Amino acid sequence: MKIRVDVKPNSKSPGVEPVEDHLVVRVKEPPKEGKANQAVIRAVAQYYGVPPSDVRMVVGATGRHKVIEVPDAPGRLL
Repeated sequence: MKIRVDVKPNSKSPGVEPVEDHLVVRVKEPPKEGKANQAVIRAVAQYYGVPPSDVRMVVGATGRHKVIEVPDAPGRLL
């Protein structure tokens, strides 16, 4: 399934929050050298209970608005 994600880098309190039809992902890492993207993938993978290697960024590698593809996770739609 594809999920729209809004990223908040350099956050003091990291976490994943479902908001209406998308996720807001807060990460401590700065948006430099792909560090925030890696943290977003790890956070989304943990949220859905899948390995990070199964999570793929489809759109938005250089922006705060992303589309991430996650295999269908049992028990969690958003």
